Formats: sequence, structure tokens, C-alpha cells
Amino acid sequence: MTEERIQKILARAGFGSRRASEVLIADGRVRVNGVLVELGAKADAERDKITVDGQPIPTSAPAGIYIALNKPRFVLSDNVLDDPRKTVFDLVPVSGQLFIVGRLDFESEGLVLLTNDGELANRLTHPRFGHEKEYRVLVAKRPDEEQLEVWRRGVVLEDGHRTSPADVRIESTSGKGAWLRIIMHEGRKRQIREICTQIGLPVVRILRVRIGSLQLGGLKPGEWRDLMPLEVRALKAAAPGPEKNRPVKPRPVAGSVRKYSPKPRIASEADKKYSPRSRPSAGTNKKYTPKPKPAAGTDKEKTKPGPGARSDRKYPAKPQPTNRNRK
Repeated sequence: MTEERIQKILARAGFGSRRASEVLIADGRVRVNGVLVELGAKADAERDKITVDGQPIPTSAPAGIYIALNKPRFVLSDNVLDDPRKTVFDLVPVSGQLFIVGRLDFESEGLVLLTNDGELANRLTHPRFGHEKEYRVLVAKRPDEEQLEVWRRGVVLEDGHRTSPADVRIESTSGKGAWLRIIMHEGRKRQIREICTQIGLPVVRILRVRIGSLQLGGLKPGEWRDLMPLEVRALKAAAPGPEKNRPVKPRPVAGSVRKYSPKPRIASEADKKYSPRSRPSAGTNKKYTPKPKPAAGTDKEKTKPGPGARSDRKYPAKPQPTNRNRK
């Protein structure tokens, strides 16, 4: 087996995502053949002995665990030291190290994915892949078209980041407020709440209903289920590796004006051989100077080579007929 980055080996062995594995390496908890390693180091999982906290990692990848959970409100999405509040791991009695795809803040609810597949988790969470996340958001005030259009184009957050364009539309009304349907390609911390604060829409409830191809379905708050093999294959098919991911050229924003700037034309060899009556081709410095015509009445010999004659032989000009020569 060829050498790989150690964080990739740890993620495949079930130690969390690549980012979590990088933290283990940075904290000095990972050794290869007894030697402390640094970020960027590589190893062969079959030939080298890799240990975490002095314990060797499993040589074979653990059985895949893929769980869809409807996170209720007022439940943490991760373990926090010295925090007595309930977490999503308290709702799922599954042994082994799991990590979350699609964290939600303390007050939000909806679909999250728990898995021990570090490779898939990295591809679903890294912003460069741009996987869709769909939400239903209840706001206490009905938005006007200007507020929706600002959200669709993108909003500059407090940290200076400009959000990507999003699909935002009104799904239904609810008293003085409205339910919004939002499809985003990024998921920064408390992004929806901060956007609503900036455009003047008080948030009442945030519910995530989809991550990529995975739907929340009929799960009630606090319920969870194992993913079917077909759902797992669909998530993996929609999350290609970094070598297959190509940057997508952003589309121009609706209503923007694109300026036309023609490319300079480069003259070819055929353009340079123009006829005397044609205009000089673009990009050439050669100037056309017409040949001087003979003055009227001058006796200038014409050159007219006959068949089989030399081209440089001169012949006298043919005399013009006059009235005396006519019969």
C-alpha cells in the first residue's frame, strides 16, 4: 500500500474527520513507529505502526455507521467539557466514536448525520464541495421583496464574509409572520440568524429538512434511524474526492451588466500577403504605396511576353489605328 497523509488514515480508522485528526497530530498524541509526527507527515497503514495516545489504531476500517437524527431544540450538537447540557450523543445509544455532519446551534432543530466514516464526513462538511442544505425558517414578520432579494444576492456578515447566493422564497404565511424555504451551499455558525438580524427579520424557529440527498422525512424530534444502503451510496456519489472536484465558475448575478472587450486581432501570414487594392491587415506595420501611373501621351514600351519567349524581352507598343489606315 502507498503512503498517505496520517490524518487521512486516522479518519478512515474512525478517529473523526480529517480536521479532528489534525488536532490529534497537533496535540502530539500521534506517533509512527514510536516517533512523534507533525502535520503533513505520511505513513503506510499496513507497514508502519501508528499509535494514538500509545494505543495502536485498528488495521481495518470499522463497520460503517450512518445515522439520521432529528435534533430537538435546546440540545448541543457536540460534546463540551464541563457542560451539563444534553448532547446529540445522549440521544443515540451507539458505541464507538462518532462525529456530526451538519452541526446546528443550541436553539435550532432538524436533520443531522452521525457517522464514523471520516472520509465521507470531510467531503460533506468542507465548504469547497458546496453541498446543499435546505431549511424551513419561521420569521415573526412577513418579508418584503427587497429583503428577500438582499438575502438571495448575499449578505456581508460581521466577520467580513459575504455569504454565497441562496434560494430564498416564502412558503406560507403564519399570522403576522411567514415560513421561508431556504436552500444554501454553505453553513457558517449561526449564519441564518445573523442574516435575519441584519435585514430585520426576527427568527422564531429554524428547522433543517435536508442535507444533500438525505431527507429528514417523518422523524420526530429526538428520533433517529439507520440509513439504508441506497441512501449511503447516494451521499457518497454526490461527494466526489478532491481530485474529481473542479472549481465552478460563478454565474453573473442577475441584473448585472457585462462589458464587452474585444480581443486584439493577430495578423496571420495569409493576411500579410494582401493584394494592392486591399487594405492592410490589422497588426501589420507595412504601408501601401500605389505604383505611379505613366503620364498621358508618353511613349512607354510595354512588356508583353509571348508564348515561349523570355519574360524580360520587350516589345514595342502596338500602334493605334488612324483614319488614314482605314479603308
